[in-house]
Amino acid sequence: MTIRMDEGAAELLDTLHRAGYAAYVVGGCVRDSLLGLTPHDWDLCTSALPQQGMELFGEEKCIPTGLQHGTVTVKQGGGLYEITTFRTEGTYTDGRHPDEVHFVPDVREDLARRDFTINAMAYNVKEGLVDPFGGQADLQSGILRAVGVPHQRFTEDALRILRLYRFAARFGFAIDPPTAQAAQELCAHLDCVSVERIEEELAKLLSAPAPAAYLDEKILGVVLPELSPEALAAAKPVVDACPAGERALPVRLAALLLSLGEDGTRRTLRRLRCSNACIEETAVLVREARGRDGSFSEDRPLGWDPVAEGNRAGDGMARIVSEEKATVTPDFTIYARRLLGKYNLCTVQRLAALGTALQPEHAADFAALSELAERLDADGVCCRVSQLAVNGRDLMAAGVPAGPGIRKVLEALLDGVIREEYPNERQALLAAVQQLAAS
Repeated sequence: MTIRMDEGAAELLDTLHRAGYAAYVVGGCVRDSLLGLTPHDWDLCTSALPQQGMELFGEEKCIPTGLQHGTVTVKQGGGLYEITTFRTEGTYTDGRHPDEVHFVPDVREDLARRDFTINAMAYNVKEGLVDPFGGQADLQSGILRAVGVPHQRFTEDALRILRLYRFAARFGFAIDPPTAQAAQELCAHLDCVSVERIEEELAKLLSAPAPAAYLDEKILGVVLPELSPEALAAAKPVVDACPAGERALPVRLAALLLSLGEDGTRRTLRRLRCSNACIEETAVLVREARGRDGSFSEDRPLGWDPVAEGNRAGDGMARIVSEEKATVTPDFTIYARRLLGKYNLCTVQRLAALGTALQPEHAADFAALSELAERLDADGVCCRVSQLAVNGRDLMAAGVPAGPGIRKVLEALLDGVIREEYPNERQALLAAVQQLAAS
């Protein structure tokens, strides 16, 4: 087995070896390489003490990022590499950080302190893979297992409980039963983890390809107490049906928190100290999905009432009348333009993705909405007051009194343009102003 190492990491290992120190790449970069993935970061561990490492590489290349824990960051070939001295750890009084570390000469002692077997492997070219806890076999079997005694690992650092589910979701692995049992029994200890770290792990979990199976009711009950077990159970299939990845995180958060409504969603995400942008985007998605009255309806895609819009839109909707009731086949042009009047294209497309997840029977309509919104946005079609061919000064010159009435007239003009009652052209809009004044 050969791991194709990053050039910078390989050069740093060679320098350490030539100086007589033991050194390896370690952790996530080894795991990802064995999975055939490209590592984002290459971390190294070594028998060299931090000061010895700084002397070897030169202080101009070294950043003393964590000397008390044995870590030096080295600038090499345009990249940054963390190099940490082999160590063991003392007690964890706060349930998150070791009270003290002890530097040791053997990499195996260092690997024994790590969280999961798949993260407790080291490698260099001469010795090959150092895997004392069966991490490679667990990778091949698709199992996530704690190193050593699971209770000890989670008692040391409660954040590892969330990392357990996040890594399992990322790779689609099963969780080793004793490891899962320990996580369940100790999950109350998550109260000693900062909300920032909880938010970070939750975001990574929700960004996984199919996280629903890893949204454990007991664990979520601690980190998201606002969410009832019934609401979580209902949300799981919707979460999985949403797009994956970091850019789609607000969509999955909205799917997960939909039962809380807009206000509840905002309170929860503020408590987790999410970014203002994430809070606003997620709250908008929840508001639109639940509709203007705040109650979700399976009969209204994203809370949109096509019959009411059809009545407003005239020929903008194709009406199909059956013996039982009037139904509407949606022409999403008007709806798309109204949405683009309130939100940017990314938000509208996220709304369409959430709508598809919530109401898969409308998937074709939401796909059409997303494509249409993209085309309207690219063509610069008028969807906002600011895009009208007239402005407030033009209206005052046409005799509209200054004041709040200006805005109302502009909004009425926009509504007419969106419903294609007249084109977005200066003379046509000024003529429409006279008609509005006359009426």
